[in-house]
Amino acid sequence: MKLIPNDQPKKFSWLDRRKSFEYAFRGIKHVLRSQHNAWLHAVATIVVLLMGLTFRIANTEWCCVVVCLTVVWTAEALNTAVELLTDLVSPEFHPLAGKCKDVAAGAVLIAAVGAGLVGSIVFGPYLMKLAIP
Repeated sequence: MKLIPNDQPKKFSWLDRRKSFEYAFRGIKHVLRSQHNAWLHAVATIVVLLMGLTFRIANTEWCCVVVCLTVVWTAEALNTAVELLTDLVSPEFHPLAGKCKDVAAGAVLIAAVGAGLVGSIVFGPYLMKLAIP
């Protein structure tokens, strides 16, 4: 919360809300333009959404898929933020800076593996029906 000089909370402003969305979309755009793994996530997202539509998965399955996609994209965005901040505060190599980046990347991997497992549970039966007529 931003404070004005007399320590009173800043009043609500629709213009400020619009600006906050602009900043958020600018951040998403940066992730998509700069992170190669985000490109893989984008392809996977499209494939998963098309599979969901093709197989007409149930609403509860859609909920699981949407939560997994959201978690992976959130992890990727936070990983990008950690990398940028680490590069800012430690432009020269430092072992702790490297560990920080590794841990953030590991979080994305954990999210992606979890999403893959959920995807196998959701789509496995549909794919098996295709394989075994």
